[in-house]
Amino acid sequence: MHEIEADVVVDCLGLFCPEPILRTRLAIDSAEVGQIIEVIADDPSAENDIKAWAKHTGHEILKIDKVDGEFHFFIRKVK
Repeated sequence: MHEIEADVVVDCLGLFCPEPILRTRLAIDSAEVGQIIEVIADDPSAENDIKAWAKHTGHEILKIDKVDGEFHFFIRKVK
């Protein structure tokens, strides 16, 4: 389904703001630079929240897939 291979998957299904951001931050903090984190969320505000968080923190969103009401964010740890 996804052509990007994630090093870590963070399941945020059923969670609402700010929990997806908090869990994404924890995963990024424990990852190595260059690793890819896949965040799966179904909170409608997750798309804007994750985009704003990545821009603010300097991490790279490689791709966002939308599948059956779920967002799959692929984020590369930059620093």
